[in-house]
Amino acid sequence: MGEGGGFQLGTVGALSLSVVSSVSIVICNKALMSSLGFIFATTLTSWHLLVTFCSLHVALLMKLFEHKPFDRKAVMGFGVLNGISIGLLNLSLGFNSVGFYQMTKLAIIPCTVFLETVFLAKKFSRSIQLSLTILLLGVGIATVTDLQLNLLGSVLSLLAVVTTCIAQIMTNTIQKKFKVSSTQLLYQSAPYQALTLFISGPFLDGLLTNQNVFAFNYTPQVLIFIVLSCLISVSVNFSTFLVIGKTSPVTYQVLGHLKTCLVLAFGYVLLHDPFSWRNIFGILVAIVGMVFYSYFCTIEGQQKAREASSQVLQVKDDESDPLIGTETGAGINDDGAAQTAQAWSSNKDLHA
Repeated sequence: MGEGGGFQLGTVGALSLSVVSSVSIVICNKALMSSLGFIFATTLTSWHLLVTFCSLHVALLMKLFEHKPFDRKAVMGFGVLNGISIGLLNLSLGFNSVGFYQMTKLAIIPCTVFLETVFLAKKFSRSIQLSLTILLLGVGIATVTDLQLNLLGSVLSLLAVVTTCIAQIMTNTIQKKFKVSSTQLLYQSAPYQALTLFISGPFLDGLLTNQNVFAFNYTPQVLIFIVLSCLISVSVNFSTFLVIGKTSPVTYQVLGHLKTCLVLAFGYVLLHDPFSWRNIFGILVAIVGMVFYSYFCTIEGQQKAREASSQVLQVKDDESDPLIGTETGAGINDDGAAQTAQAWSSNKDLHA
């Protein structure tokens, strides 16, 4: 299998892991919060990140991956920003209607496209833009019901969208800039994310629920679901960094909307949640958008690969020309020919 095939296989594996783990944790958390009454989402997320860090530390001790320290300020800023974005998303849900919160999540894709276009000079073709529009339209039809606006909720939603977009873009750019893997970045940033949410979580949860997380009645059943949720979160957090690193923040958001559609379907099949023809129509439209997005991304990726291959071949052809010229003109100046051959030989060793 070639390098490109291996990369595609790894990407498919990352996407599949992300979908399975995310849908699993949503079902687990829904049972924990809806059925068992544990509604402290921000505090639970801090426990998720703490367990993720501990799991990765055990993996490091077992030498399953290599620790690669890099810019501490970048890691700290990235970790804190990630924690803040999670807290703001939870606050946005608490101070807005469910419909407006879904609109907030839909706004992440166009905001990410805008930021990458303006600040990273990334170009999105009209085909990609069209497929994203179809996707967002479908998810909007399937999930957005009421749109009750209020000033505080709107401000929180705006901050949540901006911080989430920046954090996800940083997830991709940091891995490429410092040449670290998703595991290495997650291992170093998880403590800062966990600490941010561990400090702010009880306060935010108390503000949203009027309950104290430390005064909750932790029955054995609740503890079992909390442990299960934390264990699944290791896979969720790892696959999130893996997907963004291998693809892009926009692709990760597209995948997130696929998870939303799957959660709606599983909720109807397993938990008998109410389901309407509007949900079905919206999901079908969203799936069409996802198919178009995947198709156009694949086509553009293959085109870029062909262009890169042709550039490599062109460079090789250019490197071979001086050698031919040296051989044909060898009788003119033996010393010059020797020096040219020696220089070419050294250059060849450097490229080997």
